[in-house]
Amino acid sequence: MSSTATPSPAAAPGGAPTSGGSADSLGDPARFGVLTVSDRASAGVYEDLSGPAILRFFSEAVASPWTAEYRVVADEQPEIEAALIDLVDNRGCCLVVTTGGTGPAPRDVTPEATEAVCSRMMPGYGEQMRAISLKYVPTAVLSRQTAGIRGAALIINLPGKPKSIRETFDEVFKSIPYCIQLLQGPYIETVPEVVAAFRPPNDRRTAKPGA
Repeated sequence: MSSTATPSPAAAPGGAPTSGGSADSLGDPARFGVLTVSDRASAGVYEDLSGPAILRFFSEAVASPWTAEYRVVADEQPEIEAALIDLVDNRGCCLVVTTGGTGPAPRDVTPEATEAVCSRMMPGYGEQMRAISLKYVPTAVLSRQTAGIRGAALIINLPGKPKSIRETFDEVFKSIPYCIQLLQGPYIETVPEVVAAFRPPNDRRTAKPGA
């Protein structure tokens, strides 16, 4: 575990929401982590657009009551690891989504940080995202995105551009609520018109627990 100080929470730029969903949903309350990895965004050279794109996706796609913890860190593996550990272990996030730092450049170390803090890897997510992105650009093969499990949480790496985030996350998210359910995390209900989450019939709720 890194001794780097835990990054402080950041306010999401551009008015991006950090909570949403409905109390009327059949789903459980859930806490998500959004981690932007960027030297320039962390230094204030430019405004982060990718983290807010993920937050807006949650606002559109997640029906369960949700809150989000938002962070921006530099492309430094110890900083990334510290943020991931804090979001899962201390903030109680069942899902942490990173954006940035997944390419082949020397400072792209998000996959390495993800692997370092996870006990088990979920390579299918990276494979699926690359397959989706290859429909748009041949350079999708350069992405090293991955995903893994830490405790009862899923950590997943997304691309760094807002357009690419929505191209991949809208499709990939279909399996994420059931993955979190299998990890004994909250039951996450989606807005089916945006993302139709898949679950086997026997694992679907038809009423609120205790109703």
